[in-house]
Amino acid sequence: MTPYIQANTNGRLHAADEPSITPLNRGYLYGDAIYEVWRTYHGVIFAWEEHVRRLDRSASALHMALPLTTQAMLGEIQKTTAAFRNQVSSASELYIRLQVTRGSGQIGLDIALAEKTEFTILVQENKLFPEEKFAAGLKLSFAELRRNPPEALNPAWKTGNYLNNILCLREARAHGADEVVITNLAGEIAEAAVCNIGFVRAGSVVTPPLSAGILAGITREILLKAVAPAVGISVSEDSIRPQDLSGMEECFLLSTTKDITPVASISGYTFAHGLDSVTMRLKREFLKYAQTYAEAYPLLRA
Repeated sequence: MTPYIQANTNGRLHAADEPSITPLNRGYLYGDAIYEVWRTYHGVIFAWEEHVRRLDRSASALHMALPLTTQAMLGEIQKTTAAFRNQVSSASELYIRLQVTRGSGQIGLDIALAEKTEFTILVQENKLFPEEKFAAGLKLSFAELRRNPPEALNPAWKTGNYLNNILCLREARAHGADEVVITNLAGEIAEAAVCNIGFVRAGSVVTPPLSAGILAGITREILLKAVAPAVGISVSEDSIRPQDLSGMEECFLLSTTKDITPVASISGYTFAHGLDSVTMRLKREFLKYAQTYAEAYPLLRA
């Protein structure tokens, strides 16, 4: 049985498996959409403002007007999370996705054909990796397909167009991997399909720079600016190529829904992982940061 997902389309609450948009919606037709994903820690929406700022940047890049003010957006999200909890009667942590499309109108690429922006909110239980998978570390593999360059469709924009990521992840899954490592046109490591990537080298964290063509991940930002410094671990943003992996001691993925996850291997390169690893020190500190945040922002309860 498919777990229940609560939806909110333009303010109307409904089950997510109920149709709610016209086939003329440009998000459906062209991927003409942006989105953000939050999760809760201790029942509180985490890093609210950071995600809102990124949503604003994506909207500006696509010349798209947001249909809600920040306060109205929070109200609609909390209305949707309350409806989910009423349906499921669960105290679990939540996954919250807000998608904004340019709207509907006549068929054609011209954005002037769109009538008005529309939104959909989806709420479900936040899903983590099984404990045994987390303990063993993820298996990743390189994709032959490259990351689309910032000069074409910038990966820093969190848009509804994910074909590049989907096709790269398909390659990895065909090789039995859990996730993919995507390189850019210069042959540098960029990121995974839905995660940023980080490494530990000589006890310090190193991660690809934004200029490699990656999403400006919120978890990545918090790790670099707050979490790593709190435990005395130095950080740097450097160009990393596949041949550099032999000098990396550890590897981890960074994402909103799963925060910091250890990686055991990438296409034959293996990495240390375990409770005493730098990766797990960072994860424990990140969870402390999230708990402190939840205590500081009770009005973001969901």
